[in-house]
Amino acid sequence: MFQIGRSSECPIDFVVMDTIPGDKAGDCKVTQSTISRFACRFLVERNGTHTASVYAAGFDSSRNIFLGEKATKWQHNGEIDGLTTNGILILHPRGSFCGGSLPGVWREISVGGGVYALRESRSTPQKGTKIEDETNELQDGTLIDLCGATLLWRSSDGLNNSPTRKHLEEMIDELNAGRPQCPVGLNTLVIPRKSTISYNEKQPYVYLICGHVQGLHDWGQDKNSDGRTCPMCLKVGPIVKLCMGIEPAFYVDSGPPTFAFNPCGHMASEQTVK
Repeated sequence: MFQIGRSSECPIDFVVMDTIPGDKAGDCKVTQSTISRFACRFLVERNGTHTASVYAAGFDSSRNIFLGEKATKWQHNGEIDGLTTNGILILHPRGSFCGGSLPGVWREISVGGGVYALRESRSTPQKGTKIEDETNELQDGTLIDLCGATLLWRSSDGLNNSPTRKHLEEMIDELNAGRPQCPVGLNTLVIPRKSTISYNEKQPYVYLICGHVQGLHDWGQDKNSDGRTCPMCLKVGPIVKLCMGIEPAFYVDSGPPTFAFNPCGHMASEQTVK
């Protein structure tokens, strides 16, 4: 059993903090976390297939399931079950995660591992309808929403079919070896392995409306807004630094990094981004 939560007490194996999206992460501090102190626990079979299942809430230092005062609780056939205050949600992929899958439907998991339809809102006391034909067993690519941070579950078989960090870095080296050039400044661009705040004349930028990549220049800049006119197609929109997404567990294949996420500019393969 592995326990996950915001608490730093010894029964928690993985302490999870709230995720601040985008470039605000350095400036923002979470004053009141929405992640439960004892958010969820994984039970993994020791033998055979090593299947893993997720359950809401966790055991505290006194070996009791910890649920907040406002958490939803009920009794059925002599068994007590419940939901965490803000809920533990999962989304299984439809099809194989490796190779590109479609998203399934978000469901809520109870303390006993039951699968339920979502509540009207995250902290509504009334539980959703129980989904009898769905399971809390984790699949390769299952998302686990803790309300403040989201986890991606990967199986060992799935990771064996995913690229390694070394493979991703080699793809970047191969792209940079081609010496891509800015069509405006005519200078060579170098795709970085991670995003940096400092200015670099070789840093490529992507126009988020059209997808054209160039260096940083003043052509087409609107001083009254964040919009820039792309010299290639004359479409107006924001630009963002382009950099490689070096996180192998997120990749669904080993394709070339020909696409980027909008609005952050992280590059990955077409199937991974889609």
